[in-house]
Amino acid sequence: MRLGACGREKEVAEMLARGHWPEAASGELRIHVEGCRGCRDLVLVKQAFRADRTAMAGRARLEPPGVLWWRAQLRRRNAALAQIGKPILGAQIFSVAMTLAAAIFYLAWQAKRGYGWLAWLQQFPRALHLEALLPDALSKYPSETWLVFSGLAMLAVMSGVIAYMASEKH
Repeated sequence: MRLGACGREKEVAEMLARGHWPEAASGELRIHVEGCRGCRDLVLVKQAFRADRTAMAGRARLEPPGVLWWRAQLRRRNAALAQIGKPILGAQIFSVAMTLAAAIFYLAWQAKRGYGWLAWLQQFPRALHLEALLPDALSKYPSETWLVFSGLAMLAVMSGVIAYMASEKH
């Protein structure tokens, strides 16, 4: 058993690379390849790869130039839309942050006024005379109920907005 490569393997590989095997090979080299397992395997593998490459090259399908141009335009358009969307997302994040800051500032300002800071909200439905629109059974509820109703309405509106924005991205 030989551990090293055959001394003529380089010569066989060079002939295979040039495409001259077996036509330009000498009789002595052909006899050597038949007797040497390493050279025989090299010829077998290189010829199989060459045959597969020529078969695949024949199957290569080039797309029409119009399709290539259309794909390039589509990629360019998508890249431009992505670039445009970045500042808009930043503006949305900024506006949400400013709204939250204003709400926190307002709540802190109202909290300094004392425990009666929600009194105006309790009186708001009476100021609008909404009790005329409600059935008598609802008018018996205390004014804190209006806070619960308005909170639930705000929750419903915000959940609708969030659901819309979540579905818009997909």
